Amino acid sequence: MRIRHLPDHLVNQIAAGEVIERPAAAVKELVENAIDAGATQIDIDVRNGGKSQILIRDNGFGMTPEEMHAALERHATSKLPDDDLVNINHLGFRGEALPSIGSVSRLNIKSKTANDDNAWEISMAGGNKADPAPTAHQDGTTIEVRDLFYATPARLKFLKTDRAEYGAIKDTILRMAMAFPAIGFKLIHDGATKLTLPREQGNLLDQRRERLAAILGKEFGENSIPVEATRDTISINGYASLPTLNRATNQYQYLFVNGRPVKDRMLLGCVRAAYMDVLHHGRHPLVALFLTLPPEMVDVNVHPAKAEVRFRDAGHVRGLIISALKHALSQNGQTTSSTLSAQTLDKMQTQGVDVTMPALPYNRGAQAAVPRSYAYNNQLGEKAQEFYRPLNKNIESFEPSARAEENFEVLPQDQAFPLGAARAQIHENYIIAQSESGLVIVDQHAAHERLVYERLKTQMDAGVVKSQGLLIPEIIDMDENNIALLNEHKETLEKFGLVIEDFGQSSIAVQSMPAIIGEKIDIKKLIQDIVDEINEHQTLEKLQKSLYEVLSSAACHGSIRSGRRLNAEEMNALLRQMEECDQSAHCNHGRPTYIKLNLTDIEKLFGRR
Repeated sequence: MRIRHLPDHLVNQIAAGEVIERPAAAVKELVENAIDAGATQIDIDVRNGGKSQILIRDNGFGMTPEEMHAALERHATSKLPDDDLVNINHLGFRGEALPSIGSVSRLNIKSKTANDDNAWEISMAGGNKADPAPTAHQDGTTIEVRDLFYATPARLKFLKTDRAEYGAIKDTILRMAMAFPAIGFKLIHDGATKLTLPREQGNLLDQRRERLAAILGKEFGENSIPVEATRDTISINGYASLPTLNRATNQYQYLFVNGRPVKDRMLLGCVRAAYMDVLHHGRHPLVALFLTLPPEMVDVNVHPAKAEVRFRDAGHVRGLIISALKHALSQNGQTTSSTLSAQTLDKMQTQGVDVTMPALPYNRGAQAAVPRSYAYNNQLGEKAQEFYRPLNKNIESFEPSARAEENFEVLPQDQAFPLGAARAQIHENYIIAQSESGLVIVDQHAAHERLVYERLKTQMDAGVVKSQGLLIPEIIDMDENNIALLNEHKETLEKFGLVIEDFGQSSIAVQSMPAIIGEKIDIKKLIQDIVDEINEHQTLEKLQKSLYEVLSSAACHGSIRSGRRLNAEEMNALLRQMEECDQSAHCNHGRPTYIKLNLTDIEKLFGRR
């Protein structure tokens, strides 16, 4: 078989296999074109998960007949005016999307520019293109894709159910809507409107906050913290959830580079590293981060679907993201998720009780509006009082599970503290404190565990980690490239207490380990994990994480245990230390250390106002 040139329609079908692997990919390419065309409103109408129809309508600047004809040719684009693949300022730039889609479907385009009195349409089916013809259409462009992959039936077999394909389309639209809050989006599936996101007003940060709250829900809006940092020509902003608001997967982590939604492993690793010691393993925060940097510092041309990017200085970008997230967490480390309070109040709601009494007027700190004689004599009556007398006689026989110190002093100034003043301890583990605005319930073990952990971390970070020499050095066989990689980071490894030496051409000898770890872990596995991490992320997160895990275990064993009785002075001392600790709202595993209940919410439970 001799080498030959493939026909154009087959070339386009091959390109479609790389770029348009499912309906969601076609939607992404078409919506990106609408955004690049300056649209402020984009409507998406799909049927059968996008398999039978995808219709994208925008109010952008439209196309002339000549541009429509060229758009269906391979590698024809308006987005590289200077033929510069380094300085890319648009979402789409390859010029493959429309001809690729047209080669595997029935494609129709209608468009009109503001300067043209007439609208035009052009169609393409299975790679066969018609000539532009006049039509009726408002300013902007409408692209309709029918029977996707009809020209390549084998690919249809790999598509999932209509529901799954629609889910992928919706996720694509949501990511684009997060990146461009100044654009309105509407999504229709099988004739039913599924999503309506109007244009957001105000500055960009306000627009993003409102759009994220609309997409991720009120819970995220109330329990997310702003993230903002700039270093040289690189900036990052967005929102991240408090550690106490988390999920079982990382599917709620949205990352954008110059407005482009990406699923980059390095960026996901940055989020994991920032939350490393405030969130339990296996739990993931909710984040939406927007990274902005000069186009020449990022290569967006490394993936056919543009889902991944490559940075010129990945270490610089990684450091900025991690430090920005850690700073935001530190600034808000004394705040717990409001959902915890809401869940607590929900559990306290009366169930199955018919409360027919009207709410009684109540003024805090004032004399009771209704005399006690009225409440007891008139409401309960003599029969009720007779019922309660035997209970009152036996009340002293019960062993109380709540304990209040006799020497608790009710000082008004104590209530001005953020966590209030201790009033009681229940079940020998929970401190009840009275604050200016309500009630605070503190888990004494979790709270003290965080305090001890932060103190141990400070001691470790204050100087070089002490090393402990191994009685018998651990000999590990390794590839020469990996040995060279470890030697490049030798000084940093020694600061963490890990000392290695070359042992022949294809082995290393681990001479010392961090004293706090010793030989408690699999040394060979740790070294291999460190090598893998350096290769992938250029960091030593694995070693630091191992050290922190040991500190976390030590903090757990060295903290106040559940079941220990504390006096008033000890409880208040713990509360004051928590107020001074940056991360006191959650323990090392991401669990909350305290819950706040507002007095107004408590009063509602009892029908007071």
